[in-house]
Amino acid sequence: QVQLVESGGGLVQAGGSLRLACAASGRTFSSYAMGWFRRAPGKEREFVAAITSSGGRTFYAGSVKGRFTISRDNVKNTVYLQMNTLKPEDTAVYYCAASRFFGGRTESYDYWGQGTQVTVSS
Repeated sequence: QVQLVESGGGLVQAGGSLRLACAASGRTFSSYAMGWFRRAPGKEREFVAAITSSGGRTFYAGSVKGRFTISRDNVKNTVYLQMNTLKPEDTAVYYCAASRFFGGRTESYDYWGQGTQVTVSS
């Protein structure tokens, strides 16, 4: 069982930056691949970024590649999402999730956080 709690969301102007964090409980955090997803108003939840259990590989959605960076600290049981050059279309609730498998498929993730709101003003 893994419990996930996101933090770091907020209101930022277009072009600005935010860093999201997701703290995980449990001693098995380092055995899970982690992902970030988002859901914008009126839209389906979509994949943002993923990282392997060791942190050695990452994978990004095309819409955020080059602007967002996912990382993890297996000592602190935390995964991060550094978001730079934010755009109004990045406005969404952002969720972190844990999976036994590395990738972008929502259905492969077993544990989810409650989400944190990110709002980018133009």
